[in-house]
Amino acid sequence: MREANAIAVIAYRDIMKFLRDRPRLISTLIFPFVFVGALGGSLQANLGESAGYNFMTFVFTGVFAQTLFQSSTMGIVSLMTDRQMDFSQEMFVSPISRYSIVFGKILGESLVSLAQGVAIIVFGLLLRVPFTLAGSLSLIPVAIVICLMGGSFGLLLLANVTDQRTVQQLFPFIMFPQFFLAGVFAPVKVLPWFLEVLSRISPLRYAVDLVRNVFYVGNPDYDKVVLDPPLVNVAVMAALFVIFIFVGTALFVRAERNR
Repeated sequence: MREANAIAVIAYRDIMKFLRDRPRLISTLIFPFVFVGALGGSLQANLGESAGYNFMTFVFTGVFAQTLFQSSTMGIVSLMTDRQMDFSQEMFVSPISRYSIVFGKILGESLVSLAQGVAIIVFGLLLRVPFTLAGSLSLIPVAIVICLMGGSFGLLLLANVTDQRTVQQLFPFIMFPQFFLAGVFAPVKVLPWFLEVLSRISPLRYAVDLVRNVFYVGNPDYDKVVLDPPLVNVAVMAALFVIFIFVGTALFVRAERNR
């Protein structure tokens, strides 16, 4: 019960920080609309007929997965702020498991990311992206899985950095290539062998593809946009989550002990 309470308190703290952060709230509403509306609309107008499927829907599913993954990953950056303010040091000397502290942090940022996912779905409805009730409900567990993997990925990246400046330089280098290698905005079914290798080792690829597994089920465009079967995507994401959470937590705890 003590561990569960600790996880809940840490998660609640992150949710309250998000609600009080107006710039982040505004960006949560603006950027998905720009990506889905402007980029998806322009691609549909120019490439939709030649591709043979709706690019607005294609970009929507990619941006949905990308936003959840990136938001939960970037949210762990606040661990760096906590470290600089010695707040994390206070948490790590408390009589609770290190894994509970880290999981509470990931859970809190996952819940924040889910709120952003709801905003994207609302924009999708406004832009007339075709939804079904079953498809919308099935996105909920998929979104949770993506957020948890994104949070664990962020923890692994932050385990060996010491200041926010390094984080700000590292994250664009790590995240931006994945937008294109994962097929967020453009198809990646056919790639040169070296890009195929990079795409396969991109965690975001499996998040995007899992969303499309669910969203396009029963749709005639399924085979045109989906890369791998859903079980493959789930298995890879589960394996990555386990690796990221254990290795990232071990490295982060070691860094805290060495301070």
